[in-house]
Amino acid sequence: MFTRDGLRALHTWTHARLDLLLQHVQALPREAFTQELPGLGRASLRDQLVHILLSESAWVQGLQDAAPMPGSDAQYATIADVRRLKQQVAAATASYMDSLTEEQLNSELARRPQGWVGPLRNPAFILLHVVTHAFHHKGQMAAMFRLLGHPIGDTDLQREE
Repeated sequence: MFTRDGLRALHTWTHARLDLLLQHVQALPREAFTQELPGLGRASLRDQLVHILLSESAWVQGLQDAAPMPGSDAQYATIADVRRLKQQVAAATASYMDSLTEEQLNSELARRPQGWVGPLRNPAFILLHVVTHAFHHKGQMAAMFRLLGHPIGDTDLQREE
């Protein structure tokens, strides 16, 4: 059984690691943010970040049987745009988690939300998936930083602050 406080902490730590990526990309030449590097899922650092955030929003909105947040990579042209999106998505996810009891968090969805893909799960499973998805793409971004000639330091959860 997952606890709301435990998942909330893991979500907060995940977003703190995304902040490290945003800080690093801010120090790069401006064009590096949208420079395309084929073969790594999403083609640019911006596209990776936007995908992480819009996916989180879509899964959390789906859990609430609400329409996903509209948006596309091109809509977030600057690092500031992505930071605003990140704040909005993180706050919405935290608010959703805070609205659930631990029983609700760990109970399989009673009905299939409109447009839901995959098996019915409990919200805790989906929220954990949000975290693992972010770290999957964070790893791709670390490779992209290296390819762009600007390696990033440690961004793992277990890092020295």
